[in-house]
Parts: sequence; structure tokens; C-alpha cells
Amino acid sequence: MTAQFGTVNSVAQFEGTIKRVLVVDDSRSQRRILSAYLSRWGFEVLEAASGKEGLVICQSQDIDLVISDWMMPGMNGLDFCKAFREMDRDHYGYFILLTSKSEKGEVAHGLDVGADDFLTKPVAALELQARIKAAERILNVERELTEKNRLVSDTLAKISVLYNSLEQDLLEARALQQSLVREKFHDFGTAQVSLLLQPCGHVGGDLVGVFPISEKEIGLYSIDVSGHGVASALMTARLAGYLSGKSNDQNLAICRANDGQITARSPAKAANLINQLIMEEMETELYFTMMLGHIHLETGRGRFAQCGHPSLMIQRSGGDIENCGSGGFPVGLIDDATWSDFEIQLTQGDRLLLASDGISECPDKHGKLLDETGLTKILRRNARLRGNSFFETLIRDLTKFADGQPFPDDISAVLLEYDGVS
Repeated sequence: MTAQFGTVNSVAQFEGTIKRVLVVDDSRSQRRILSAYLSRWGFEVLEAASGKEGLVICQSQDIDLVISDWMMPGMNGLDFCKAFREMDRDHYGYFILLTSKSEKGEVAHGLDVGADDFLTKPVAALELQARIKAAERILNVERELTEKNRLVSDTLAKISVLYNSLEQDLLEARALQQSLVREKFHDFGTAQVSLLLQPCGHVGGDLVGVFPISEKEIGLYSIDVSGHGVASALMTARLAGYLSGKSNDQNLAICRANDGQITARSPAKAANLINQLIMEEMETELYFTMMLGHIHLETGRGRFAQCGHPSLMIQRSGGDIENCGSGGFPVGLIDDATWSDFEIQLTQGDRLLLASDGISECPDKHGKLLDETGLTKILRRNARLRGNSFFETLIRDLTKFADGQPFPDDISAVLLEYDGVS
């Protein structure tokens, strides 16, 4: 009987993934012969005389490899294999069927129910050894993949926790940034000012605002910081302090005259002051474009400085549209950059628009930009709409132009509607 299995001179050749082997056979002598070889090769060997007995062992022991006879009374090898595959296991178990069957249809059926390999009886020891080595290669790959999947799952779980924390922080940051533009509508009697600020992400790099200078004069600004993430949002918070309407002493667009009265500083000089502060005090690669100016509420006369920002647009009461501005460098880019003021004159029924390039550079589905021509058409088409109603329609028009795609940049604007002195 021993001669049927051959002999192998080498011992303890296996030091891999397979540690514990279960031999299932209703023939005690067959079990003993297989167990002897497996023990010599360094495996821990368990034996079972039937499929049912083998299942009981598999439920209490972590079995790496099963070598089972096909033809057994009661539960045969195929039924045992099927039940083994249905068990809840931490790792994959390799299953070899011992059979005297050679028909291809029978072998295919065995593979169907979950067998990994077959050995024809009588089993040659060298062939068994080779099949076990193949099993170890497969189980090694399976264990490595399982470990990598575990590491990926653990990493994803940690990332999820970090993402949720970051998401909450960004939501709070968004609320704080929106608080910089707490009031979206201001009525100054002879003029009404509406503000639009819509970041393309949680937070953005745009900032718009209005601040009182005196009973007869107000300041306006529209700012677009490079980028539109957290760093840009932090920059807007700093700039809001430089142009705050809450403190005349801190607002760089305001100064005191010789008589002590609060008055508007030249917008170009204010831009120079802000540029100097940015270049000297802030170690950052960020810069920003800006349109800054002030309007006299009774005369409608205004003075502005354009710092790389899109041109100021005036829509006259008759419908004509004028683009105003002298260009200029962005702020925070060049140490010795200078700017110049330009003046405008509003009359009753005119309106003024300061818009970021997120509007004029809004792309359609083919990448074509809206540009100033498209914005001019929107202004003319919605000439009768005022305040926030105009901004709501503007957003709808931009969404339609973009074919419903998310805006790639922040959207912001200041709209001043001048009613004049009664």
C-alpha cells in the first residue's frame, strides 16, 4: 500500500502560509499514509473519517488546506466541499479532492462547487507535494491581498474621519466667510446697494462690500483673491479688516482731514497702502485683483481705482452700457506697483456693477466664455430688474449659459442703483 504513494527524501520543505491540514477519508489507512507525509513536511495534521466529522473540525479549527476523498458514505467529498465554502471564514481555505474519476464533466462539476484542485488515486507523494506548493502560492497571494485590503479599509476609515472633521470645519469657515457680507442689501436713500457672494466651493477667494464714509458718501469694493480655497478665504478675512465699515481708524480707504473730519482717501493711495502691507507683512504667494472706490450720494460723482479687476460697468437710464477703468496691476504682486484714480458720474436711473471675473469668464459646455459682451446682454435683457431680483436672474442666466454645470470660479458682484436726489 505504501508503494502506491511513492517516497520523498526531503523533509520540512514547507514554511509558508499553510500550517494546518485536514485529511478527510473514510479509509483509515489512506488517512494514515497521507498524514505521515504531511507531518514529515512540517504540517499540523488533523484527520476526519467523514464529511460531517470534517465540518465539525472546520467549525472549531482554522484549517488552511483540506485534502478530502470524493467518494465517502453519507456526505461525500463534493457535499463537504460545498458546505466548507459556505462557512464564514477569515481566510480562504484551499480544497483538494482525491478521486479515481477522470471524466472531464465530473472534474468540471467539482470545480463548480468550489474545489481548487484534484489528485487522482493512487496519490504520488511528489505530485501531492507539488500541488501543495501551488496551493501555498495561491494562499500567499490571497493573504497579501487580504492584508492590503485591511490596510486600505483602515486607511479609508481614518480618511473618512478626517474628511468629516474637515467638512465640518469648512462648513463653519463658510458661515464665517458669509458673515463678512452679513447684509446683502443697503438702502442709502438716494442709492441702493446689493451684494452677491457665491463661492464655487465651501469657501472662496472673492469678497464684496460697502461701507459708510459720511452721511453723503459711501465706499464700494470688489476683490478676487487668486485661487478659491482655504488660503484664499483667509486672505479675504484679512482684507475685510483693511476695508471694514465698523472701524474708521482701521479702514485704509478712509482718512481724517486736517479739520478732523472723516473723508475718503484716494482709492489709488488706498491700494498702495494695502499693497505695502501685503508685501511687507504677509509671507504668501497669493495676490488679488480689486476695484475700490467711493460714491457721493447727492451728486452721483465717484472715484475708483482698478487693480487688475474686470472693468466697472455703468448702465445708463436709457439702456446704454459703459465700461470704465484704466487697468492696472493686481495687488500683492509687485513691490513698487502704483495705481491711478478715474472718475465717474451717475445720474438719476443709472446703475453701477462691479463684477468678479467668475461672471465674465463663466464657460459654456464647449469652453467658450461669457465675456463682457455676454454680460452686457444680460444687463440689457434684465434692465428693469432691481437688487437681489437682478442677481437671482443673473445666476439663472449663468447656469443656463453653463448648461447646468457647476461654476468653476467664485461668483461675486456689487450693484449700486442710483435714484438721485428728489
